Order: sequence, then C-alpha cells, then structure tokens
Amino acid sequence: MSHEHHHPCLHCHPHSYIRMVQHLIERCLILRMSRDDCVEALAEHASIRPLVTLTVWKELIKENRGFFHSYFQAVSPRPLGNNPVQRVPRFRRRKAWK
Repeated sequence: MSHEHHHPCLHCHPHSYIRMVQHLIERCLILRMSRDDCVEALAEHASIRPLVTLTVWKELIKENRGFFHSYFQAVSPRPLGNNPVQRVPRFRRRKAWK
C-alpha cells in the first residue's frame, strides 16, 4: 500500500495550510535560501503554489522586519572586496562539479 504525504487543504483548512507553508519557509530560511529559491523549492517538492508562498513570505516580513533585514544581509552576495583571488577559484571549482 502506497502512502502519500497528506497536506492540509488550503480551502478546507486554510489556517493549517498557511501554518504548514510558514513552517516550510522557515526550513528554507534555515538552509539560507533566497525567496526565489524557496518559492521554487516549495512549488517543486511540496506542490505549494508560488502565489501562496509569496503571500506568506510577505506576511512574515511584515511581522519580523528586523529578522529579515539581517537575514537578507547575511545571504546576499557580498562584493568581492579585498580578496577576489580567493573567491574566484572557489566559484570555478563549484561550477566544474555540476
């Protein structure tokens, strides 16, 4: 017997569904994913419509502005600064693995 993952229904249990999406977004944040990566991952792996993820994401930002300000600074690409030689080889090595 095959068991599928059963998620709450957006229409039947909207509060539970939104809480589930919030929890999944929080897991994406732990993995230091960008908003777009999170939207894509939830769409692909949890069948969450992008509009739902974006709506919950925006509400989380409204409720936690300070956290998201710090989060976006931590995960945004940094300028190369003083050590461009150290960053470039790392990037090239990663590209070669794909």
